[in-house]
Amino acid sequence: MSIMEEEELEFSDDLEAILHLSPEVQLAIEQVFPSQDPLDRADFNAVEYINTLFPTEQALEEAQKAIQQLFGKIKDIKDKAEKSEQMVKEITRDIKQLDHAKRHLTTSITTLNHLHMLAGGVDSLEAMTRRRQYGEVANLLQGVVNVLEHFQKYMGIPQIRQLSERVKAAQSELGAQILADFEESFPSQGSKKPGGPSNVLRDACLVANVLDPRIKQEIIKKFIRQHLSEYLVLFQENQDVAWLDKIDRRYAWIKRQLVDYEEKYGRMFPGEWFMTERIAVEFCHITRTELAKLMRTRAREIEVKLLLFAIQRTTNFEGLLAKRFSGCTLNDGVTKKADSPLDSTNPFFEDEQGEDSPKKPKAPDNPFHGIVSKCFEPHLYVYIESQDKNLGELIDRFVADFRAQGPPKAGSEEGGAVLPSCADLFVYYKKCMVQCSQLSTGEPMIALTTIFQKYLREYAWKILSGNLPKTTSSSGGGLTISSLLKEKEGSEVAKFTVEELCLVCSILSTAEYCLATTQQLEEKLKEKVDKTLAERINLTGEMDTFSTVISNSIQLLVQDLDSACDPALTAMSKMPWQSVEHVGDQSPYVTSIIMHIKQNVPVIRDNLASTRKYFTQFCIKFTNSFIPKFINHLFRCKPISMVGAEQLLLDTHSLKTVLLDLPSIGSQVVRKAPASYTKIVVKGMTRAEMILKVVMAPHEPPVVFVDNYIKLLADGNPETFQKILDMKALKRSEQSSMLELFRQRLPTPPSGADGGSSLSFSTPTPEQESSRIRKLEKLIKKRL
Repeated sequence: MSIMEEEELEFSDDLEAILHLSPEVQLAIEQVFPSQDPLDRADFNAVEYINTLFPTEQALEEAQKAIQQLFGKIKDIKDKAEKSEQMVKEITRDIKQLDHAKRHLTTSITTLNHLHMLAGGVDSLEAMTRRRQYGEVANLLQGVVNVLEHFQKYMGIPQIRQLSERVKAAQSELGAQILADFEESFPSQGSKKPGGPSNVLRDACLVANVLDPRIKQEIIKKFIRQHLSEYLVLFQENQDVAWLDKIDRRYAWIKRQLVDYEEKYGRMFPGEWFMTERIAVEFCHITRTELAKLMRTRAREIEVKLLLFAIQRTTNFEGLLAKRFSGCTLNDGVTKKADSPLDSTNPFFEDEQGEDSPKKPKAPDNPFHGIVSKCFEPHLYVYIESQDKNLGELIDRFVADFRAQGPPKAGSEEGGAVLPSCADLFVYYKKCMVQCSQLSTGEPMIALTTIFQKYLREYAWKILSGNLPKTTSSSGGGLTISSLLKEKEGSEVAKFTVEELCLVCSILSTAEYCLATTQQLEEKLKEKVDKTLAERINLTGEMDTFSTVISNSIQLLVQDLDSACDPALTAMSKMPWQSVEHVGDQSPYVTSIIMHIKQNVPVIRDNLASTRKYFTQFCIKFTNSFIPKFINHLFRCKPISMVGAEQLLLDTHSLKTVLLDLPSIGSQVVRKAPASYTKIVVKGMTRAEMILKVVMAPHEPPVVFVDNYIKLLADGNPETFQKILDMKALKRSEQSSMLELFRQRLPTPPSGADGGSSLSFSTPTPEQESSRIRKLEKLIKKRL
């Protein structure tokens, strides 16, 4: 067997191995695709099948001969197909030649027609130009130009190039001739009066539309210059009518001229030239230049009323231009932002509308804004200086009015309300801001902002902080106020009257209004000013000033109530607690404290009804001040008997109850106190109760007493423990042993601790919280 036969047998075996299917699969295939073909049988043997077909070598040779015959027939068919294709090509070749000839002939005929049209059109164009038949020229010239475009690729042909040069020459001649005609009818110089409207010139304008754009621009330029020549003569710099006080005459003159133009020349120029608008725009440019030059020369004569009069008349004129013209002839229009929603209680929010209310249509932008009035911008320092003076007088008037009217009367509607002068100030601010933004959105707005900042601070100092009631001792020019009230046994310290409490609340409410409104003022200023200058507007310092007034007002209210309670606390610390024989009702000093609270807190709450969050701050600050002071006075109550400690515990519980009810005390509407406030009261007064419970506990055995103290108070400070021992009136020897035992029983501080005597607890004591708050307030005031 040859090598080839061996490879075929190996391939057959491999193929059999690959195509071997399981009996189940084979049966399923036979059911789906039944076939009698031996090739589809599962036991098909290729060798046997070939031997069946070709049992002898002779049979094999016959098959090869049949194949050769088949190839011969296929070749014959292919040859006949090639001959057929060649025949088709020969048949269609003549048809293609005819198609090319037809297309070339059509192109030639079209080109000849165009050439005929071009030649005839050029002749007619030259003849019509000489006869000034501009109406016919306008229609013919555009057609000639369009036809000439078809010959751009034939410019190498001398005849075509000549025709093109004749067209260019005709266009040039037309341009020069039309300009000469306009110059003759509307001379720019000389005494000859301008001519009237002309059909020839009207048709000439149509021709200019087809010529070089420079021709049209030159016609427009010369006509407008001639039309405004009278204006330059009438309003020369040396004429009395040229000054700002007669600026209305300038705008009256141009209005008459525009009406005259529409009547005489409105139909002479094409509508798409917008000649009326162009005349108005050129008038504005000339006016701006002339006014700027005039104001530089006579700058000393400009005063604010005259300046504002001229600006108002000018901006009114610019508004009329916007109503009459679209501004399509301008390069750039001035876009102004629409005001954002405003608030009803704030001059910067008075136009606010709800979501369901109908929206006001946005005012269209004025593309002519500033086209003339921009010339006034270099002189706006006069306006800024005037506003500086006016605001200074306004602040002085506020001060005088406040002194004349005095503080708000108790029980009046003014008590705790925002001072009217505050609203007046911001209304004036808005007026100035809007007015200035109409004049300029550049540097003058920055200068005006500086003026605003100056008088916001003056209002805070002179009207608000300067009118806060003075305590026994004050310092810091009204911005940093401290009270050092001396304790006098058996006497009441000076405290604020109800009118003074109303005044403090009114100043606090006003400061809050100023704070919120100043923030909105800053936002509005940033909207009005140029975007490149917006970063230079910052009223944070002024807002901080009003925040300081608010903080000082709250502190004054706290100090007043806190100081009113001092005599009672002093009386508590000097009572003979060791000789108390039985526990009765609450002590007189508790009644005195509750009386002061019931006198002050309802007044403060009612007058801060519109600023509830600051009333809550007042309650929190008072509690943070009163509770540590109460505990300090509690330590001074020594020695204390068991009955005395019980009486103090009862008093402490009474005060705790009153303090928990402090935000709604004396109110018909009982509100639940804020959780943050309740937490402070419970924590602080619970500590006072724990101190008394430790005092009441027997000191024998010492270990139990010390462990009980550490558990109840969680205070590792030996000084506090020493105060407890003093309250119990223990002997010095007993105190020494107790202190030593106390140090021994303290928990071991965690690794890395500083080794101090205080334990490390998760939350600070009320005294520590109060100390931290006072330190933070001092730090903030120092930085401000």
